[in-house]
Amino acid sequence: MKIDYNRVAKAIKYIDDHATEQPSLDEIAEAVHLSPHHFHRMFRKWAGITPKAFLQYLSLSHAKSLLQANQTIEEATFHTGLSSSSRLHDLFVNIEGMTPGEYKKGGKMLHIKYTFTESPFGRILVASTGKGICNLQFTDHAQEGVRLLEKIWPNADFSNSMDHHIEKVEKLFAHDSEDLDDIKLHIRGTDFQLKVWEALLRIPSGHLTTYSAIAGRVEKPKAARAVGSAIGQNPIAYLIPCHRVIKKVGKVGEYRWGSTRKKAIIGWEAAQNDRRGRS
Repeated sequence: MKIDYNRVAKAIKYIDDHATEQPSLDEIAEAVHLSPHHFHRMFRKWAGITPKAFLQYLSLSHAKSLLQANQTIEEATFHTGLSSSSRLHDLFVNIEGMTPGEYKKGGKMLHIKYTFTESPFGRILVASTGKGICNLQFTDHAQEGVRLLEKIWPNADFSNSMDHHIEKVEKLFAHDSEDLDDIKLHIRGTDFQLKVWEALLRIPSGHLTTYSAIAGRVEKPKAARAVGSAIGQNPIAYLIPCHRVIKKVGKVGEYRWGSTRKKAIIGWEAAQNDRRGRS
């Protein structure tokens, strides 16, 4: 059964918009133009839990409880959620920043390969410099995705093709991860941005933290706004988990690729963690 993420996203938005009304399964299914049976089956296959249970992961009280429990989040060992045959597979992401020369040249002398593939959260463009993944973005429009890639790397050459770094990302989203080793990133950013992105990697899957907590981790406790800007410029969706950073009051907040997608990822990761905890 192929999962249509757009329908999942529409259901999540409906559930979220009508949370205080506690919508029934029939009402949610009608909103996405599916029969209750078909919708329930589709959503459960995507998330591993019922729509009603998923709503609990998006509640304000759940977010606040996670934030309260994660006061020492900087001490946590990072890992990201993968589920295959109900077993946990750790994914380690290593960041390599551009050299000052590479940064300044805007990709000159680099040949960047890119392709489009599917994830549980919609279509993605994933690109590699040959040294590692340099861009991962959610995109509904291929041309817009390529234009953004060219804007980030104005002097690079591009080809719509694959390499072993891109293949690893495809395996990750296909849950074909038995032999998946480290995923390497090769990205362009200032020293401050790189520190912020590295701090994001230490947020465990299924957990949340705040902008101010990340600011403290990079030893800039008064720079929460600058941290927010660095998070917003994260070039690697999902793998650098900026979706795990929310507002101090427990609200999910904005996301470069849409707040509904952010909620979908947060709820999906929480569901996968709970399933692994029960297995």
